[in-house]
Amino acid sequence: MAITTNAVCNVFKEDLFEGKADFTVGTGDVFKLALYNNTASIGADTTSYNVAITGQVGDTGQYVAGGGALVNALVSVDASVAFVDFNDLSFTGVTLTARGALIYNTSNANSAVAVLDFGADKTATSGTFTIQFPAADSTNAILRIA
Repeated sequence: MAITTNAVCNVFKEDLFEGKADFTVGTGDVFKLALYNNTASIGADTTSYNVAITGQVGDTGQYVAGGGALVNALVSVDASVAFVDFNDLSFTGVTLTARGALIYNTSNANSAVAVLDFGADKTATSGTFTIQFPAADSTNAILRIA
């Protein structure tokens, strides 16, 4: 099974109700993003980041196992929808191919937050690989609660 769709992980939904996720800008939990290739089997049922998950992109340039830290740029509500935005994340000097990513909360035992499906393999060759997050609004932000 491969990465087939974008999904908010089920364990993250539980974590929200149990108060285990803090998105306070500047002082909240630490969230990271790890890259995966097309052999990965991650989705809504993924419970946590684990180095043993098949298909994680290998170390290259600035990218290392576990990925990179996300900077929480905004928590807001608009049109009765709460949303979170992260700054774009770039890895430089890399040669890699990624099909998707896992956002996870390092402050909560690496608990899975969301799976991102890029829709196709994306590559960088001796260059920069950037995750560009969608617009920070009620209809596009990467994490939204209506």
